[in-house]
Amino acid sequence: MSKRDYYEVLGVAKGAPKAEMKKAYRKLAMQFHPDRNPDDKEAESRFKEAAEAWEVLSDEGKRELYDRFGHDGLSKSGYSGFHGGVEDIFSAFGDMFGDIFGFGGGGRRRSGGRRRAPRRGNDLRYDLQLDFHDAAFGTTEEVNIARAEPCETCHGTGGKAGTEPVACGTCGGRGEVIQQQAFLQIRTTCPACRGAGSSYAENCGDCSGAGRVSTERKLSVNVPRGVDDGMQLRLQGEGEPGMMGAPAGDLYVFLHVRRHDVFERHGDDVVCKLDLSFPQAAMGAEITVPTLDGEGTAAVKPGTSTGDLVRLKGMGIPNVRTGVRGDQVMQAFVKTPKNLTDRQKELLTELATIEGAKVKDGNSPGGFKRFLSRLTGHED
Repeated sequence: MSKRDYYEVLGVAKGAPKAEMKKAYRKLAMQFHPDRNPDDKEAESRFKEAAEAWEVLSDEGKRELYDRFGHDGLSKSGYSGFHGGVEDIFSAFGDMFGDIFGFGGGGRRRSGGRRRAPRRGNDLRYDLQLDFHDAAFGTTEEVNIARAEPCETCHGTGGKAGTEPVACGTCGGRGEVIQQQAFLQIRTTCPACRGAGSSYAENCGDCSGAGRVSTERKLSVNVPRGVDDGMQLRLQGEGEPGMMGAPAGDLYVFLHVRRHDVFERHGDDVVCKLDLSFPQAAMGAEITVPTLDGEGTAAVKPGTSTGDLVRLKGMGIPNVRTGVRGDQVMQAFVKTPKNLTDRQKELLTELATIEGAKVKDGNSPGGFKRFLSRLTGHED
């Protein structure tokens, strides 16, 4: 089933500021919140749809990618929206639900005081700097990711070896505490046991009871051809491990492409300057030019003027979706000669005579410069 436009989901215009989108999302979250609509699958679906729209449009990088390429662009960059129940949304949007409902972190009402289900691990972000050429043709980068891993000494329990867990005194072993917000009864993760329902009298010495330690892991990131500045890659399952055996989060790699000394990117085309001498512009020439593939040859037509475009088909950047390369577009700049030799002046004066133009060495001061300006298309 095709997804609705995210702006349509929130009921805002495409160029709406973030504050307006946040206000619209608040309203939808309140309207379709599962605690207000128990056992209503349609409301739950609308709630998840609004959460996904806000998650994309509130992030500058994702929003720019969505505005340019739509849902397909997000999918190609590795983003696939939410998969799973409402609990995943509560976990990912805890701060927003704190703003909406007035408590820290999202929570859903449960029956029977059951402990919170295992929670998916946190997503992580890594900013990757790429050379222009590597972004165009793809590369593999080795990166070091700092993340929290289960403590090997206590196997993630947080307790000292040889000790047994006891029921948490804060939540009575439920793993949750209850907060009353107007007509809503909200159950949130117990801050003392972090949802485990139990704690240890003595903490593990290596992790100080946290159950996790900070580690650094080396990963290989495969960057596809044609990526652009601001795009993201998603490495599924390379985020932090989940709690109590839940799935790990994802790693989002934000791409930053360095500027090139010669080329600028415009979509899938690359643009650069093409300097020409007056004889080359007037008579045409085969010019050796730089390209992304090394040296190339550009055919300059006779009578080329400053501002004219010379195009090399298929010498641009591969499209990130189709793989079809754009063009290399060069803008001609005809250089007016300076410090002419006597022979050069003689030849140009002869040409001026043929053209019927007055020049400095002939009759009119400054006429030579105006003559060249007329021929080259610009005044130096």
